Amino acid sequence: MGLFGKNAGTGQDGSRHWANVIKNSGPGGLLLWRQPEEDFNTNSTLVVMPGESAVFVSQGKIEQVFESGTYRLSTRNYPFITRLCSVFTGGVSTFHCIVYFVRKSDSQEIRWGTATPIQVRDKVWGICTSARARGAYRVRIENPTVFLEKLIGSNIPFQFQEQLEQYFSREFQSRIKSAISRFLNSRQEELIGIDAFLDELSGQITPYIDEALVEYGLKCVKFSLAGLDIDTGKYDAIDQSQIDSIRREKLARGDKAAMDVLGSDWNRQKAADILGDLARNPGSAGTVAGAGIGMGMAAGNVLGSIAGQLFSAASAPPEEPVPAASADPVETLGKLKKLLDAGLIEQSEYDEKKKEILSRL
Repeated sequence: MGLFGKNAGTGQDGSRHWANVIKNSGPGGLLLWRQPEEDFNTNSTLVVMPGESAVFVSQGKIEQVFESGTYRLSTRNYPFITRLCSVFTGGVSTFHCIVYFVRKSDSQEIRWGTATPIQVRDKVWGICTSARARGAYRVRIENPTVFLEKLIGSNIPFQFQEQLEQYFSREFQSRIKSAISRFLNSRQEELIGIDAFLDELSGQITPYIDEALVEYGLKCVKFSLAGLDIDTGKYDAIDQSQIDSIRREKLARGDKAAMDVLGSDWNRQKAADILGDLARNPGSAGTVAGAGIGMGMAAGNVLGSIAGQLFSAASAPPEEPVPAASADPVETLGKLKKLLDAGLIEQSEYDEKKKEILSRL
């Protein structure tokens, strides 16, 4: 029957029927059950199963709370019954009372999740991001008297666990989000990988949940965080930036390795390339000075030297060609190997040059 419905112990003809045995006759899964009968024999037996309490209420006042066990309800054992006696029929004394059975065992797991994102700041990277949390909790009716008084006084539907979950959902959301926000914004570590602290965070949130439950006679027996999902959009951009930086660093190391291998030959090659461009673009002589400055003093000197040689060669009569001195093949092969190790030439290019040099021996 409903918590505040009509007394099912009243017969159709208006006469009352009393029970000799009082025990929980409600279906399973209920947090609270109101016994249909309300008139009891003063010598009746009360049976309270493990994990529940029986609460006797008369005229809105809690008269007695019985924990698990078997009780003989006589006026001698429980004086409060004397005040409740109202009917004497056939020599049998009865009393009128409402009996509630309250389940004190742990509730089933109640799942929760933050409905909206939690705004947090990562102090390592200096970025603002968001987080969502999810998990579960279990509650227990710790104080049946407080629980029932709150229920009756406020007419709160706590008969089923689903009703309990719906009632506390909004308040729990607020408390959970506040606790998570304080925790994450106090961290000096990077927020990625924060899942390693889920147990610690769960322990910090539990007291805030208990604050909401204690005034209803309830207790949070287990609160857990199953996951804390950080929005990784901005972290992905940071990762890509780091990858680009590493790539540029590797390219710079490769250029330096080439300069170390070629030495002045590299400067000469660059100067020759610039002069070749000038030859193809007449009227850009002013670029020579800028090119020398951009390449550095050593390269600029080489550029000037080569330019002078080229311009002198252009005005001087042609000379007889002088056979070039053949380079040391061992030295040349060594330079090629360094270029290969620096990643500046391919293996196929190295093999081809090596074959060419060895063929001239």
